[in-house]
Amino acid sequence: MNSIPDVHPEKSEQEAPHLKRVLGLWDLIFYGIVLIQPIAAVGLFGIASQVSRGHMVTTLLIAMVGMMLTAISYGRMASLFPSAGSAYTYVGKGLNVHLGFLAGWVMFLDYLIIPGINTIYGSLTLSRLIPSVPFFFWVVLFITLITFLNLRGIRSTASSNEVLLFIMCVIITIFIVMAIKYIFLAQGWQGLLSYKPFYNPATFNFKAIMTATSFAALTYIGFDGVTTLAEEVRNPKRNILLATVLVCLFTGLFSGFQIYLAQQVWPDYNSFPNAETAFFDVSARVGGTLLFNAIAIIVFIASLGSGLAGQAGAARLLYAMGRDGVLPKKFFSHLSRKTSTPDFNIILIAVLSIIISFIISYQGAAELLNFGAFLAFMGVNIAALRQFYFLRPAGEKRNLFSDAIIPLLGFLVCFFIWISLPAPAKIVGGIWLITGLIFLFIKTRGLKQKPVDLDFKDS
Repeated sequence: MNSIPDVHPEKSEQEAPHLKRVLGLWDLIFYGIVLIQPIAAVGLFGIASQVSRGHMVTTLLIAMVGMMLTAISYGRMASLFPSAGSAYTYVGKGLNVHLGFLAGWVMFLDYLIIPGINTIYGSLTLSRLIPSVPFFFWVVLFITLITFLNLRGIRSTASSNEVLLFIMCVIITIFIVMAIKYIFLAQGWQGLLSYKPFYNPATFNFKAIMTATSFAALTYIGFDGVTTLAEEVRNPKRNILLATVLVCLFTGLFSGFQIYLAQQVWPDYNSFPNAETAFFDVSARVGGTLLFNAIAIIVFIASLGSGLAGQAGAARLLYAMGRDGVLPKKFFSHLSRKTSTPDFNIILIAVLSIIISFIISYQGAAELLNFGAFLAFMGVNIAALRQFYFLRPAGEKRNLFSDAIIPLLGFLVCFFIWISLPAPAKIVGGIWLITGLIFLFIKTRGLKQKPVDLDFKDS
């Protein structure tokens, strides 16, 4: 019996599920700020101040320029390829599928490091709050907690992230007010309006500043997450570009202001009791034990939330790679029958995070993460240069400034930040990159075949 033909095919099309373009510019900006967090520079303050010899504000501004230029490239590429894949998608489609695989490979390294770096800082924070308990105990407790939550399939909600963001903003605003009061009472207007946090001739060293920039740039990591919403945004060609740029601008200026005040409150960058948690001590100087504890608690909660999301994201990425045959299926594509979570992968990431926490310092983990991130940023800038300047369709006019100069400058700033990374990060990152290149050659029979896809959509 023949089926009756559908005389209204447009009806079935309308009923098919699809993403709706409902997000505006401010929705994107808010989302980007949630991703980066307004206290992103707090954990970097002590180390970056010491490495830059008291010029962390300058490092943040240098990184901000590179990130804003790169954000323009991300925004423009998102208008061409509105899918969740970020650098992996843009480099693969904008340059070459094999280069795209390598961009995805270095992004994969970052996914493995993020749970570890949050474990390290969350445990360091707990060690400052309760110094009598050893760091080892806090690492194990931190990992056990996020692993337990992820195995049960518990994920943070948008509402909880919004509450946390509100609390962060309140507490950091209290710090700003109290720091201004402290500086004014101690130094007057001269202390509040000083050029030394930007340029102190007694300690200025360009090489030291660039090395510190390669660490402090971690402040901006996550801004590219805005582009994953490209399919749900009204006027994505305009709004994605504006949102990524404005998120970087806000992060740079707001974080720079916090660090400016912190440097004026504690100008002797060599006298921190603990460089990794130095901002806590600055808070105690201006607001006593209460502000010390408040800053430490919100930093810990932020680390816990990021660690939970990072472990889940890395586990889902491993699952996708196992499902698609990139990694052994039997282990990596296994799902729990009760919770449908990739339980084997979650446990594997937990073990890796513990190992990372004990063999790498917080600074080392951050620099290794930036190794992969800035390689991906450079790839996106070059992809934008190729797509918008060299591959312009016939009849469309090229704009030398926006199509060539901006992505080229973005590439150069990111390259100088990347090349300034300390040797250990470049060595370990280089080994990882070479391993990916060998893997690519084997899987594609000498680059003769298309590489396997890396699925970043749900990670």
